[in-house]
Amino acid sequence: MRIRMQAVLRRLQLASGLVMLTYLFLHLVNHALGIWSLDLAGRGLVLALRLWRSTPGTIALYGAASLHFALALHTLYGRRHWALPPAEWIRLWAGLSLPMLLIRHAVTTRLASTLYGFEPDYERVIVVLLTSGTQGLQLALLAPGWIHGCLGLWFRLRHYVWARRMKPALLAFMVLLPLLSAAGFIRMMRAVEGTRLGLPRADPTLVAHQAALGAWRHNLLTLYLALVASALILGQWRNGLERRRLRKSSLSS
Repeated sequence: MRIRMQAVLRRLQLASGLVMLTYLFLHLVNHALGIWSLDLAGRGLVLALRLWRSTPGTIALYGAASLHFALALHTLYGRRHWALPPAEWIRLWAGLSLPMLLIRHAVTTRLASTLYGFEPDYERVIVVLLTSGTQGLQLALLAPGWIHGCLGLWFRLRHYVWARRMKPALLAFMVLLPLLSAAGFIRMMRAVEGTRLGLPRADPTLVAHQAALGAWRHNLLTLYLALVASALILGQWRNGLERRRLRKSSLSS
């Protein structure tokens, strides 16, 4: 029964991870379109918003994110040891750091749209980033999730001969797409900066609700860190109790 449950959890983890990896892939491709023009990237953004803000898209994306995070907490709680190979440590770092970077972006775009009617486009988002000095954060935003997802998928595929043969091409693709995405985003920033003598003014909707959105970011980040810390602490506490129980049983026998 336990083995069957573990198999079900692994399938759920893979399915939810694939949904989020698809989201990240499309987001990176959309940024990369900025290499050609801000207008082309903007048209790609419109299509992406139609997909992920539709009812099926919203359910799939946020359902997958919630499920994947819950399974990650379950894994942290259930881990018996931390002697991990380097690739696993990189995957763990990337997976845990992504939400900390993503919360700010999600609050500024999706939550601001839902609560205050802010409709994001690349020019508006870039102006917000440039005026707040957080453009570097945006460039680093998607890389951890992409690395985490690609490594997780590779751990599932590496047992297949065809996947091992394609490893160099897959590695090149994993590295190249974020670089193209960063290049596209930098190109869009320069295009926005060059539209006028000075930067366009930040969107008044975001300015008016800046304090409320900041509170949302702080509270969500605090909740996220509290959940991760709780899973780690409770897991170590459980491990300590089990070791103590084993010592007592060995002494009594």
